[in-house]
Amino acid sequence: MSENECVVAASVDDVFAVLTDGWRYAAWVVGASRVRDVDAPWPNPGGRIHHSVGAWPFLIDDHTEVLAHDPGRRLRLKVRAWPVGEGEVEFIVSEAPEGCHVLMTEKSTKGPAALLPDALADFPLHARNAETLHRLKLLAEQRNDA
Repeated sequence: MSENECVVAASVDDVFAVLTDGWRYAAWVVGASRVRDVDAPWPNPGGRIHHSVGAWPFLIDDHTEVLAHDPGRRLRLKVRAWPVGEGEVEFIVSEAPEGCHVLMTEKSTKGPAALLPDALADFPLHARNAETLHRLKLLAEQRNDA
């Protein structure tokens, strides 16, 4: 399992405004290149973001589904990027003196990536998720400045 964290100079509400805006998903998730549709229940459990992964002309259409949403505290997602596989990603956001603290965890659950030993799978996930959190931080802090 990969674990990444950061401190964001913005409120928990600002971070959740970015996390729960399905149409902005590709702006902060590394690998997602575009959002094709967002189901009406998003960000509630069962809601899906229909996205594409990769770069043209090698795009894979797939989706991300909400497994759990505790507004202002936690968002847990089932992420898919076949043929690589599926995983679960969780964001836990809490207040901090500087703004808020964001903890992101990801674990491969199905497909070829899930067959890798954790130590081997963690390396690419950790690097990708560090950049994902950096992008999330920039967008949330930009909201805070507005």
